[in-house]
Amino acid sequence: MDSRYIVSTLLSCAFFMGLVAWVSYLKTRGEVSTRDGYFLAGRGLGAVFIAGSMLLTNLSAEQLIGLNGSAYGFNMSSMGWEVTAAFATLCMAFIFLPRYLAGAFTTLPQFLSSRYDDGVRRMTVVLFMVGYGFVTIPSVLYSGSIAVMQLFDVPALFGLGYSQALLLTIVSIGCVGALYAIFGGLRAVAISDTLNGVGLLIIGIAVPILGLSALGDGSVGEGVRIITSSNTGKLNAIGSQTDPTPFGTLFTGMIFANLFYWCTNQYVIQRTLAARNLAEGQKGVLFSGFFKVLVPFMMMIPGVIAFHLYGDGLTTIDLAYPRLIRDVLPVYAAGFFLAVLLGAVFSSFNSLLNSAATLFCLDVYGPFKKDKVSDAQMVKVAKRASMVIALFSFIVAPLLQYAPDGLWQIIRIFTGFYNIPVIAIVIVGLFTTRVPARGAKVAIVFHVIAYGLLQFVFNDVIGIHFLHLYAILFVLEVLIMLYFARIAPRAEKWSYQVNAKVDLTPWQYVKPCGFTLMSCVVALYLLFSPIGLVDGISPAFLPIISFIVLVNIAVWAVAIWRARALTSSH
Repeated sequence: MDSRYIVSTLLSCAFFMGLVAWVSYLKTRGEVSTRDGYFLAGRGLGAVFIAGSMLLTNLSAEQLIGLNGSAYGFNMSSMGWEVTAAFATLCMAFIFLPRYLAGAFTTLPQFLSSRYDDGVRRMTVVLFMVGYGFVTIPSVLYSGSIAVMQLFDVPALFGLGYSQALLLTIVSIGCVGALYAIFGGLRAVAISDTLNGVGLLIIGIAVPILGLSALGDGSVGEGVRIITSSNTGKLNAIGSQTDPTPFGTLFTGMIFANLFYWCTNQYVIQRTLAARNLAEGQKGVLFSGFFKVLVPFMMMIPGVIAFHLYGDGLTTIDLAYPRLIRDVLPVYAAGFFLAVLLGAVFSSFNSLLNSAATLFCLDVYGPFKKDKVSDAQMVKVAKRASMVIALFSFIVAPLLQYAPDGLWQIIRIFTGFYNIPVIAIVIVGLFTTRVPARGAKVAIVFHVIAYGLLQFVFNDVIGIHFLHLYAILFVLEVLIMLYFARIAPRAEKWSYQVNAKVDLTPWQYVKPCGFTLMSCVVALYLLFSPIGLVDGISPAFLPIISFIVLVNIAVWAVAIWRARALTSSH
């Protein structure tokens, strides 16, 4: 590889990343010395920073690599993980967020401690920490590293074997990424996420256009014609039983997986807990839902393009996006792409480190010291905890290269160890008053054992898709907790204690915005289905889409009229 190309790429990358770091530093000076300042950005995040940070925390290199790889190797069925997240963001905006902000919670285990007891709090912290340490953080580092290795051919550049080059790249990326979380706290994470999100949006739009142009020999229109007229099964989001994400799973385990991620996963909801008020939090959550609807175009269509360009010629499906980037991106844009890619990796990585440190400090170290810890000492412990977690992830991340079914599947399967019991005990905790702590503890232990046996020991015998398994175990765990509420209920009914530190007035347009968001999900599934692009657009497609548009216009007209009437009455 030409040395001038490498130098110019690295210099332009360093400039863009330095600009993001400088702006983040200016916005966080003097604001990370207290607990709320370090862990919750002083409870002052607005909708733009919440949406930007949630989006980039979620959309990292694992999505760029994993989703495009899934589209290349199979079809668009895995977009279910992204698009149906819109429903979960609705639940967060309408149900979970008002309750979290009313209680002024800093972490989810803090809520569980008030609802159940400290034992449940400690068990959920263990679930989160193990999940983050063994699955989520390593996967973020691994996916970003293989993209960088493809872009620069790191093994040849340094004369190393693949595994050694992978380890070098992982450690290099991890060390730089950790600086944001360790020294800047949540505000630095949120600001850098939002700035990097702009770059990700630019790349997300540019790559499909450049890919279509390459496919159509310089004509984007011809590229579109090719992917919509040949091998259109690649555009099918209605997954069969042999696809990575069967369509039926959207209505079983997928619901609970997304509810966990968007409503209870600490490193995602921490941004919403830092909202300056409920209205800003609701806007930020719903705006992130609209961005999720765009994900198939930015992070799956390139995989389909790669299939048309390369056929079955790639050694692994996870190489589809890195190879496409290397072939279609202009040389002068390589540094910008690298900065955006690393920004996406850093976003998820430093968000995870910040949240893991938050959990450790506020739910382990603080209670152990009986909260007799100064803010300065707590922040110091958080930084040390982040360093230890980062070092551990450097050891685990290289092992993901041996995943046989691609990165995307391995992440989702192993996440099942902790996502379902968490969402089960949160939902039961919010909507019941007599379920005791013992019921939640038994449900957690039952899930870990049952999921491990059914997924990894008896899977060949039972043959249940892991997402259906999610739903089955969720129902069983809820029944377990309700059973304990019957045989050994709490001595006193649990009641929600309001301790709001921010204004809890909801956003006036939250309902029509939510309706439009779900309409977009329906329209997207119609587009990528036999009614839409698969085997040619059917006669029913345009009338259905027109009806959806007209209903949304009516809904917004009524909402605006009511808002104006309410304003004039005051």
